[in-house]
Amino acid sequence: MLVVMSEKTIALVTGANKGIGYEIAAGLGALGWSVGVGARDERRGRDAVAKLRAAGADAFGVPLDVTDDDSVTAAARLIEERAGRLDVLVNNAGVAGGWPEEPTTLDLGTVRRLVETNVIGVIRVTNAMLPLLRRSAHPRIVNQSSHVGSLALQTTPGVDLGGISGAYAPTKTYLNAVTIQYAKELKGTNILINNACPGYVATDLNGFSGTQTPEQGAAIAIRLAALPDDGASGQMFDDNGVVPW
Repeated sequence: MLVVMSEKTIALVTGANKGIGYEIAAGLGALGWSVGVGARDERRGRDAVAKLRAAGADAFGVPLDVTDDDSVTAAARLIEERAGRLDVLVNNAGVAGGWPEEPTTLDLGTVRRLVETNVIGVIRVTNAMLPLLRRSAHPRIVNQSSHVGSLALQTTPGVDLGGISGAYAPTKTYLNAVTIQYAKELKGTNILINNACPGYVATDLNGFSGTQTPEQGAAIAIRLAALPDDGASGQMFDDNGVVPW
């Protein structure tokens, strides 16, 4: 297995059983990569893997709850046993609160849940996978952020980001800050880390109210996952280019 897998780029996409995550996995699979479908719900993960394989992708299931230490450790062990390394990590898994959501009426339990998944979960998975990424010749990390996490855009007069978001948007701002710190620590290595803004995509996170398809939303993450060795690191991008922090 290791001999065969060594000839392919090995990727892991968290939250890949549906929506944007599924389309990222499909897009990476279309590149000829071997793609781990990270999914908290094992049945949904199996269904997604079966669908991807039916479409010709080299997909494999990775049971993965980003909020659970043991689950993440087991996922890293599975990838090590299967491939011996990891070339690309796409931290896509995330949850949303209500919308609009005013900070003066926030449920603190909601805030904790969102931070645990959208920020701590990314740190937990990234740190668990870093030893495997360090074995890659071309390691890439892509974190799924959002335009609503940009303080520059949030404070630009005339920019409409959909109203007040007291919990979800700040978790993406927090994620942006964490990504910058990873980029500073990893500077001088061959690991490139960037954030992707998929746009306003119709998914269950927003009640399918978005104006773009999941396939369109996946495009920027796929592009960042396949950056050349001299590509950018420590930045945030959408389909149009760099997004201000």
